[in-house]
Amino acid sequence: MDTRNRLYIISSFVLGIVLTLGFKDLYPDLQHHFRICHHVTLPAPRDIAAAEEIKDGIEGCIGNTPLIRIKSLSDATGCEILAKAEFMNGAGNSPKDRVALNIITAAEQNGLLTPNAGDVIYEGTVGSTGISLAAICRARGYTAHICMPDDQATEKSDLLLRLGAVVERVRPASIVDKNQFVNRARTRAQEHTNSQEKPGRGVFADQFENEANWAAHFEGTGPEIYAQSGGRVDAFVAGAGTGGTISGVARFLKPLLPDMKVVIADPQGSGLYNRVKYGVMFDPKEREGTRRRHQVDTIVEGVGINRVTKNFEAGRELVDDAIRVTDEQAIDMARWLVEKDGIFVGSSSAVNCVAATQLAKQLGPGHRIVTILCDSGTRHLSKFWKEAGVIGGGADLKLDHVFNAK
Repeated sequence: MDTRNRLYIISSFVLGIVLTLGFKDLYPDLQHHFRICHHVTLPAPRDIAAAEEIKDGIEGCIGNTPLIRIKSLSDATGCEILAKAEFMNGAGNSPKDRVALNIITAAEQNGLLTPNAGDVIYEGTVGSTGISLAAICRARGYTAHICMPDDQATEKSDLLLRLGAVVERVRPASIVDKNQFVNRARTRAQEHTNSQEKPGRGVFADQFENEANWAAHFEGTGPEIYAQSGGRVDAFVAGAGTGGTISGVARFLKPLLPDMKVVIADPQGSGLYNRVKYGVMFDPKEREGTRRRHQVDTIVEGVGINRVTKNFEAGRELVDDAIRVTDEQAIDMARWLVEKDGIFVGSSSAVNCVAATQLAKQLGPGHRIVTILCDSGTRHLSKFWKEAGVIGGGADLKLDHVFNAK
């Protein structure tokens, strides 16, 4: 290599170093100019550390669900109809995530459950509680054994199996029958505990009577609604299966908002409407010989019952009123929510929204009503949404149709 080429290479190398050092000094100014031109604000290193929020497992995705304004219902009634989007809980995608986690945590604290020791949690449920239990059991080192009526939507049992739960489908029966699904779960738990062959113990979750149920909503759902609404709620509307949601939320909110109305949304065939209105658990549809499928004569799943539970009684004195919702009204509301808002929910959520809208009409414009969106419609395709049919889009639905459906 001659001298000229050597000098050229050395000069290029030195020039590269000079340009690099110069750009390094100039870079902060270029970066600042870019931020100004493009309206970009980058956090300082200490802000990045403070903003970092990593959830600890699937349990960390439970709670703090959004409170959303249902635009079509709010605009139609002149009230703000707000819904707690409980389908966004991250384990089983329903408010039962809160309950299942609280029941399991309480059992662990009481020494009834030991992770990875063969313990099994038994529960009788129509679906959502079982799904939440199955997911959280897997995360905590347990197995879920779910007893459920065999007339429930098949999506629920299919999902339970995919989550590793044992599923036992039983014929619908009265609560006084030892083979009723809740009683069957209680028996299975005791059989497990007494068995010499099975490892670990059986624990009956007992969602209907276990007060960890309403406590989950007293400690979580209620405070969240109060904070997200800025403490302004004129009415809270919810259905009741176990009664945990309405009792827990009412017990938290009523002392803070004594003028707030608590209203139960009850499907046809359930006795809770009459329990609140008249103090008795009886519905004419439940006369001997008139029952079509099971204790609550409706296609709605997850809410409605014909017996008194500890969880409902824990807040019953705080419930001011009840609204009856027919299957047809629930179906029409579910269709309305899809067509007007793109919200695809299950039957119990539709019942809640019918009752919230009817209450808005009673109260008049200017009020704020909070209700619950429980789970997605994907769990109800083979039953409730089979009745609702396919949404064609652009249908001329009227809210009066929801009210006047027979």
